[in-house]
Amino acid sequence: MAANGEFSFRSSGVKGRNNLPKIHTDKKASDESDICHDDSATPVKAQTLDELHSLQKKKSAPTTPIQAALGEFAEEDRHKQQMQSISASLASLTRETGPKVVKGDPARAAETPRVAPASHHHFEPTLDISDSGLKFTHILYNLSPAELYEQAIKYEKGSFITASGALATLSGAKTGRSPRDKRVVKDETTDDLWWGKGSPNIEMDEHTFLVNRERAVDYLCSLEKVYVNDQFLNWDPEHRIKVRIVSARAYHSLFMHNMCIRPTPEELESFGTPDFTIYNAGQFPCNRYTHYMTSSTSIDVNLARKEMVILGTQYAGEMKKGLFSLMHYLMPKRGVLSLHSGCNMGKDGDVALFFGLSGNISSNLSVYDVSISIKARIILCVCVCVFVVGTGKTTLSTDHNRYLIGDDEHCWSDNGVSNIEGGCYAKCIDLSREKEPDIWNAIKFGAVLENVVFDEHTRENTRAAYPIEFIPNAKIPCVGPHPKNVILLACDAFGVLPPVSKLNLAQTMYHFISGYTALVAGTEDGIKEPTATFSACFGAAFIMLHPTKYAAVLADKMQKHGATGWLVNTGWSGGSYGSGSRIKLAYTRKIIDAIHSGELLKANYVKTDVFGLEIPTEIEGVPAEILDPANTWGNKEAHKETLLKLAGLFKKNFEGFLNYKIGTDSKLTDEILAAGPNF
Repeated sequence: MAANGEFSFRSSGVKGRNNLPKIHTDKKASDESDICHDDSATPVKAQTLDELHSLQKKKSAPTTPIQAALGEFAEEDRHKQQMQSISASLASLTRETGPKVVKGDPARAAETPRVAPASHHHFEPTLDISDSGLKFTHILYNLSPAELYEQAIKYEKGSFITASGALATLSGAKTGRSPRDKRVVKDETTDDLWWGKGSPNIEMDEHTFLVNRERAVDYLCSLEKVYVNDQFLNWDPEHRIKVRIVSARAYHSLFMHNMCIRPTPEELESFGTPDFTIYNAGQFPCNRYTHYMTSSTSIDVNLARKEMVILGTQYAGEMKKGLFSLMHYLMPKRGVLSLHSGCNMGKDGDVALFFGLSGNISSNLSVYDVSISIKARIILCVCVCVFVVGTGKTTLSTDHNRYLIGDDEHCWSDNGVSNIEGGCYAKCIDLSREKEPDIWNAIKFGAVLENVVFDEHTRENTRAAYPIEFIPNAKIPCVGPHPKNVILLACDAFGVLPPVSKLNLAQTMYHFISGYTALVAGTEDGIKEPTATFSACFGAAFIMLHPTKYAAVLADKMQKHGATGWLVNTGWSGGSYGSGSRIKLAYTRKIIDAIHSGELLKANYVKTDVFGLEIPTEIEGVPAEILDPANTWGNKEAHKETLLKLAGLFKKNFEGFLNYKIGTDSKLTDEILAAGPNF
């Protein structure tokens, strides 16, 4: 028996398996515990990631030194602190130290650095330590696009370089988000979240999150190498968030390299402890027997721990939208409005916001997001083109006559507007150089194409994610003054909403909370009529608080800064889908141009029946007869019947918001309720 009371090992005459001596363990009689821990390290007492970082830097300088002191640290010291921070992120919750990490590609043996273990704690392997503690985990840290291309082409089956130079890759069985498998830890931190009927937030407990976190971290640490991205969210420096993404695939790393804000080398030196960490172990499934699990996929968010865990799905959009949900939680607490919108700015500084549902959102909970077996990827383009029609948010915000601030996610603070992301994710179905030259030209080396169909010979593509600077007129940094126009985009496949309507404040809030667009079903389903879908705030799948809270902030900012609301229909005219025709993009662009120039504020207006929308009598470059939908329908009775049908769907959807007050008094709430359809 060891003098220090630890277990000692002795051999007896009894034979074990394979005729080897059987090992017995003894312990001191004074040790009353009958529990044998399989970890020799000091039990960890940390409850949060910040505490884990703190334990690992006991004898080191701060992980985020002040700028004036940067010169005091040698390059090796900074490098060591960086590795310590990553090791802490990958630490199991059952031991004080993280895994031994080393920077560099293990395939390049000559580049394996002379780096000490990532912790200052003395470490000696013993017989009862896990295998992952005995090996180095190689960290591929903030690699360049060229390096990530090499990794993807060499190690990830199904990755190709297209004719334009973009990287095409596959995400496995899941080709869309899995909203039913997304969970949020419910605790005292999240009491104010939107829970219950209609909410996208499905609860889980702390223990289950930690089980999945341990599973993800163990998987990542068992790999020979992992990719680590340290990047930023939000171009407004006052409200910037530091994020760390740990993933197992090069294409995930490149996707997030494009979609998040890329730090400068100087910013990386002082990056320090991240504000939020994603553990993407999507190649490894969750345990279906774990409480709250409904499949082998689980996307788990713990706001108290500032962490997100991904298991069982390799679809990169889970990371992008997971961070968007985080911003929907953090920013309102700072008095900042987070928005699912595009944004651009004119040469005179006039800013416009474009709200609209993405092509793959199909209900208020997004429960019909495209998620197709990879065996069916050949028809993915047809599926997206046939029954999920985009509203034009990315297309219309990307205007070569205006500066692009961003195409999808923004914040509106006291400083003005700012893009949350560092890139764009554009659908490229029927893309042409003539119609959308900026997006066409952005599909080049560095862009990522996920789950797309391309010609096996010419390797032409249909969708792309690219850094925002690939757009020639992108405004860098991606910030702007307070918006002048708030444009709500709806793809109305019923064909009864006007191409453009001017909204008062109450109408803007009504349609913002409704978040309407329509889906078009495929003929293979035997359904020929459009289906209405409502997604509160034009992004219910991502919001964390009740929709009325975001609406109240939007109303306040629009009033304060004098912004005008507009409803623009990019869908059908002259009849519903199947009988009418899609409003020409050229006409929609003329309408948007008239909004930007202020021409529509001077126009003459008439009010429509039922919805009570004000529509202009004429717009330069747009046929006057299409401005009032009733004029374009040959069958007037069918038009009225369809109009009333859509109005009824609006009313039914809004029933879920009748018991919520918007703003500080009931006046605005009453006005918003009265702003809906009347019939």
